[in-house]
Amino acid sequence: MSHSGPHVRGETAADGPGDGPVETGAHAAPRSATSKPDGNRETSPSHEAARPDDHDPFAKRPSKRGRRRRRSDRNGAAKSAAPDTTPDDGRDRAAGAADEKPVAGRGKRRRGRRKRNAARSDNNAMATTAAQHGTPCGQRKDKPSPPAPAIRREREAPTAYAALDLGTNNCRLLVAVPTKPWSFRVVDAFSRIVRLGEGLGASGRLSDEAMDRAVGALAVCRDKLTARPIGRTRLIATEACRSAENGAEFLDRVRDQTGLKLEVVDRETEARLAVAGCGSLVDRSARSTVLFDIGGGSSEIAVIDLPHAGRRNLSDNIVAWTSLPVGVVTMAERFGGTHVDAESFSAMVAHAEALLGEFAEKHRRGGNGVSDDAFHLIGTSGTVTTLAGIHLGLARYDRRRVDGLWMRDHEVDRINDRILSWSFDERVANPCIGRDRADLVLAGCAILQAIRNVWPAQRLRVADRGLREGLLTEMMAADGVWRRGRHRRGRPDTAPKPRPAGGPGGQR
Repeated sequence: MSHSGPHVRGETAADGPGDGPVETGAHAAPRSATSKPDGNRETSPSHEAARPDDHDPFAKRPSKRGRRRRRSDRNGAAKSAAPDTTPDDGRDRAAGAADEKPVAGRGKRRRGRRKRNAARSDNNAMATTAAQHGTPCGQRKDKPSPPAPAIRREREAPTAYAALDLGTNNCRLLVAVPTKPWSFRVVDAFSRIVRLGEGLGASGRLSDEAMDRAVGALAVCRDKLTARPIGRTRLIATEACRSAENGAEFLDRVRDQTGLKLEVVDRETEARLAVAGCGSLVDRSARSTVLFDIGGGSSEIAVIDLPHAGRRNLSDNIVAWTSLPVGVVTMAERFGGTHVDAESFSAMVAHAEALLGEFAEKHRRGGNGVSDDAFHLIGTSGTVTTLAGIHLGLARYDRRRVDGLWMRDHEVDRINDRILSWSFDERVANPCIGRDRADLVLAGCAILQAIRNVWPAQRLRVADRGLREGLLTEMMAADGVWRRGRHRRGRPDTAPKPRPAGGPGGQR
């Protein structure tokens, strides 16, 4: 069997089992004309002394790297054979040492390519400088100016939005930046129970102690607003400032002492904002829903039909709305909140149902003939979030577990009965109620029971969100930050330019 593989310099190959080593290359001994190294082809004498890889069309040619190495070796051998006529100094010795080394073809080409690219860059920079300074290309001034550095476009941070809600019982602030469509990321938040409407039902005025607590909380909000650039803010006040005789005086005091200009919104706007803040929690497979917000001085209720499930803004689907002039603070002041028994609780439920009156008759939903999936309730208030925390048995309130929780009808009944059986001290000891809400929670449960009696539903969804989220959603939607392609980070036109930190205005 003959060997037909490629022949490489410096190696030996055997033609058959009995053949010895045969040297290949330029100094190999000539073969006879009748030798058949390939088995089927005779080699001519003219090809015997030649290298098979250069003239044999059937032999595999060496790679480009091998050919460059051979040329390098031949050039080095020729130079070493030539007489040395130059003085023997350090430079010639270095040149001779360099000649003895094989030339690196690929690395040499890369180095040459880098030099040519660098030369082109220098020429372009000189031409740019000449065009800027009026100097002909190729001529230099005494002190040539360096080329202008490349301008790197930095990513712009998304514009921040701020929403503040001063209610009858709480002062809340939320700062967020828009992300994906109809969503945002909260970057700062604040909430404090101030009980601004304390004693309002009896006197019709805001007390000095309540105003002091509210101004102190608003000062904290002012500091948070001035700590970062914010593109747009909206600061609202609700029922306590709407109905109090000295509400305008209180707003002037807030502006003088904190620099914040509060906007008093009407009840319709309050209901719309509550709905806008909970749009993502609606079951789009449902036919209709009733959303309620049990506040401190009023309770807003909106009836929503969902014929167009694709509508993102839930407030566009409001069929009817109403605002009850009663909340947890006013209800507890009228019927008592510290010691509540079954009789006083039933009286609170009846009072809330009477306030619903004609509106409930016109806009009935749920009840007989409606399937479980066709209708549900959404509750956004401290009352429903408290019930959800107790239902989950939380040792500490956790918004991530509460927001969006579904509760069945019998589960709500069980938690209501459980809270009603507790004493005031037991309500204080519960981590989801605490001392600040212990005298208000049963008043909220009574309003919730009245709503469930009018609009019976098998499911209730808990929302730990409300007016602040609605404010942010409406501001971002009005600025168009969620239009196609505009919600990406770094777009300069995603929202109004942020104002510098230093002074939060009122409504922008």
